[in-house]
Amino acid sequence: MEKKDFEAWLDNISITFLSLTDLQKNETLDYLISLSGAVQLRHLSNNLEILLKRDFLKLLPLELSFYLLKWLDPQTLLTCCLVSKQWNKVISACTEVWQTACKNLGWQIDDSVQDPLHWKKVYLKAILRMKQLKDHEAFETSSLIGHSARVYALYYKDGLLCTGSDDLSAKLWDVSTGQCIYGIQTHTCAAVKFDEQKLVTGSFDNTVACWEWSSGAKTQHFRGHTGAVFSVDYNDELDILVSGSADFTVKVWALSTGTCLNTLTGHTEWVTKVVLQKCKVKSLMHSPGDYILLSADKYEIKIWPIGREINCKCLKTLSVSEDRSISLQPRLHFDGKYIVCSSALGLYQWDFASYNILRVIKPPDFSNVSLLGFGEIFALLFDNRYLYIMDLRTEKLISRWPLPEYRKSKRGSSFLAGEMSWLNGLNGQNDMGLVFATSMPDHSIHLVLWKEHG
Repeated sequence: MEKKDFEAWLDNISITFLSLTDLQKNETLDYLISLSGAVQLRHLSNNLEILLKRDFLKLLPLELSFYLLKWLDPQTLLTCCLVSKQWNKVISACTEVWQTACKNLGWQIDDSVQDPLHWKKVYLKAILRMKQLKDHEAFETSSLIGHSARVYALYYKDGLLCTGSDDLSAKLWDVSTGQCIYGIQTHTCAAVKFDEQKLVTGSFDNTVACWEWSSGAKTQHFRGHTGAVFSVDYNDELDILVSGSADFTVKVWALSTGTCLNTLTGHTEWVTKVVLQKCKVKSLMHSPGDYILLSADKYEIKIWPIGREINCKCLKTLSVSEDRSISLQPRLHFDGKYIVCSSALGLYQWDFASYNILRVIKPPDFSNVSLLGFGEIFALLFDNRYLYIMDLRTEKLISRWPLPEYRKSKRGSSFLAGEMSWLNGLNGQNDMGLVFATSMPDHSIHLVLWKEHG
């Protein structure tokens, strides 16, 4: 058939075909397919695949596309980004998808940032960091060398680490460079806490002292305990210093004058930890903004309303066993809303508003695991061999890091968590600096630090 005649025939049959019902069209196609050979069937098969495809992301309204994308996991979304430039543009523009993906990884989300490309980049950065944690490759180690005797006291703040030693000195280190900024002569230090101007030390000589960094001078001496002072805390706004001692007491001092304002009794073991912190929740016993003192011994945690009156009475005593058969670990977490402490039974979290136990976390072989830090998303734990990171949403250990043979003695070793903000969720900025520090048998300080992002 000539081309001209074929085109006329095709136009005529097309008009007739369009006038048929759907059933008649189907019967016509069935008949034509039955008359077709292999070449025609192959041609039909190839063209049907193309004709049946629909680019739904291109055809749908953007809001509907975003709704559908929310049901896909991030890894699938990244694969979908490779389909076409259009798909990559639509998927990358879905802010909520990438924010949700970051949240699921334990990342902090700043809802004020609405740039979708920013959140896609954050997610890719988060994936890398979480893979490093899973593969036990997120950290690196370093050492601080300078003391000539056992280092017992450690305190960390804003990139600076203070160490107190039996060599009768205290040193302030820049963790990022490993350089010693200040070194002053002190007494034997069992506890240290510092700010820009001063250092406060609790000592095995039963006293507390305040020192000036710039000159090394002792500006105040607090005498009155009859046992070693294992823990100190202070607040310049209240002009109060508190100390916990092996004499089973907690003393409240005027920070500026060194006068003992009150002695809090009731403990029947060494008081190994005192924490002075603002309350963030309301109850019948306290209001947000009240200053609270926590003191802990081997078996109990006592709560004192230190901000209202110096001559305060104990509000509550917390423990994990009535018969004192279970000991508490000396490290204590209190952020104004929750109290957390570890024991051989597990990790205990109390609600500060009600004093009720919210939960008990029991990872495998928890009898040897101790608490270092506790946040909204992650907890930092350790035992004799490893440093652990736990996802508190699942109560699963997601990473570990080997620890060296650190010092073991009758008085124990000093351990310290570094930067703590990442425990409330990583954000790509707070996963840097010090993670963990401990004293070593050779009098050095072993540091575990975040590796820089790749």
